[in-house]
Amino acid sequence: MEFKSDLMDSDTLKRCLVRISHQILERNGGTENLCLVGIKTRGVPIAEIIRDNILSIEGKEVPVGNIDISFYRDDIEPVAYSPKISGAELPFDINGKTIVLVDDVIHTGRTTRAAIDCLLKHGRPAFIQLAAVIDRGHRELPIRPDFVGKNIPTSREELVSVRIPPVDSEFGVKLFTK
Repeated sequence: MEFKSDLMDSDTLKRCLVRISHQILERNGGTENLCLVGIKTRGVPIAEIIRDNILSIEGKEVPVGNIDISFYRDDIEPVAYSPKISGAELPFDINGKTIVLVDDVIHTGRTTRAAIDCLLKHGRPAFIQLAAVIDRGHRELPIRPDFVGKNIPTSREELVSVRIPPVDSEFGVKLFTK
């Protein structure tokens, strides 16, 4: 991979996450029955930042869980291109709740579909919403985020990387070419 450009610096990404937090609160009329579920890996710390932002804005704690979806790539078997749902840590009952799935980048929509499948195995939420820091297009499924930090049209040869501690040593969004 070759670095192409910085899409968001640290301050811009932080403002973006505050804006998403406000949008989530506005759309849902506050925090009642609201839960955040981060899609591993980077969706988890992003969900925790949104939780902290909501606590700062509303003075109320929103529960956070996570879903672990692993992708396999094996050039021999076509079935290897589909996501494997590895598990979930949901320390709350999702039945009747508004679940906001949180991810760093939405691309094809396959990760989101797998996350929804996983959620529905754990209960029946009233609503499932999706928050993504970056929407880079190239959807293969009819899935659209409810909350987006920034739309970045990309080519298939480009890669958008949201950099966020503790997963990464820096805070920002970068664009690379393959």
